[in-house]
Amino acid sequence: MTRPPGKRRPPRRPLDPARRAAFDVLRAVSERDAYANLVLPALLKERGITGRDAAFATELAYGACRALGLLDAVIVHAANRPVDRIDPVLLDLLRLGTYQLLRTRVDAHAAVDTAVEQAAIEFDTARAGFVNGTLRTIASRDEQSWVADLAPQANSDPVGHIAFTHAHPRWIGQAFADALGADAAELGALLASDDERPLVHLAARPGVLTADALAEAVDGEVGRYSPYAVYLSGGDPGRLDAMRDGAAQVQDEGSQLVARALTLAPLEGTDARWLDLCAGPGGKASLLAALAAGTDAHVTAVEPTPHRAELVEQAVRGLPVDVLRVDGRATGLPPASFDRVLVDAPCTGLGALRRRPEARWRRQPGDVPPLAKLQKELLAAAIALTRDGGVVLYATCSPHLAETVGVVADALRRQPVEALDTRPLFDAGPTPMTGLGAGPHVQLWPHRHGTDAMFAAALRVRR
Repeated sequence: MTRPPGKRRPPRRPLDPARRAAFDVLRAVSERDAYANLVLPALLKERGITGRDAAFATELAYGACRALGLLDAVIVHAANRPVDRIDPVLLDLLRLGTYQLLRTRVDAHAAVDTAVEQAAIEFDTARAGFVNGTLRTIASRDEQSWVADLAPQANSDPVGHIAFTHAHPRWIGQAFADALGADAAELGALLASDDERPLVHLAARPGVLTADALAEAVDGEVGRYSPYAVYLSGGDPGRLDAMRDGAAQVQDEGSQLVARALTLAPLEGTDARWLDLCAGPGGKASLLAALAAGTDAHVTAVEPTPHRAELVEQAVRGLPVDVLRVDGRATGLPPASFDRVLVDAPCTGLGALRRRPEARWRRQPGDVPPLAKLQKELLAAAIALTRDGGVVLYATCSPHLAETVGVVADALRRQPVEALDTRPLFDAGPTPMTGLGAGPHVQLWPHRHGTDAMFAAALRVRR
């Protein structure tokens, strides 16, 4: 229909505040490798976006980041061009629109038109037309139909099919299937758990506050497995009095169990010197220090990165902890001088993908070998610092076999250590803990335990 002479087009409507915030998060992730869970809260606060608009912005931003690979596959098919031939700004607009069309109840007309209007503002009518045509093609089918058409065939590539269906890179799906081993049938449930909004876990500081008292104070629920854990269903934990007073901290229940397991491992001889070799940002060090405060033990925390070392110092303020800003592989500490040593090693973080929306697409298979090398070096350094009869607990927030059993197997071959059954160290809380694996190490899973996918292996030093 031709516009009558002299009749001006109505002004283009920019994205509403919620969609604009989500779009700006996608741009920050794409352009600057930013972290969505750091960018979005700052934007919401800066722009005064609250209530339902904040919830909508959160769903769009985090959801689109999590589903990125699936969204791109659909966009490529609908646009009939690869993503590297689509302007990055247009691509993020398409991602925002596609996520609304496939994974929300947003009216299709609203999802399409808001993206088209913004494309016209950012560029011109021609590229707005491209966005319009692409999104209308996508809107003609639901997610299930697109997945059925684009996913690898389940009979020829079952892992690839499940990974695509749950919007994960195939290599991560394979790594998880390998770690599940005989329980690989749980892969779909495990990948689905990465898209669920995790509960906020608090840890009550031992000797200061009980979990029961903390739960009552914050209207939370006492945790199942850690005697210090409390679950929050929502809200900003930073506003809680217990957090401001240092009586509690935000800490995944799996991390609490790892720190506690170190203190429960059976020792031969003295129990006075504990070491956290990879302490940043300080959550496990502070829990260890709180537990040590009730005994004669003293904690040393090592963190080489200045910013993370500052976080450790803040976390352990007022507790019996020495913080050293040195490399864990070359601390200068006396050999064989510690009774208990925790190595919570730097890793790919594949066990915490539910907390980091864009991480599944940012990590690459090539990240694993250099990290595994570092993990082996840190574990070897930890063993050298542990006395005969002492215990080292090796942990990662990744279930990838190269970062877990591979690192431990290397230590068992090369170092003077023997494996301890780690499972009893975890199954010692208020609720019996099952599904920890065949042993002797422990593998936690979000779909089984509601925790990050923490791995832990306890080793006794024998010189």
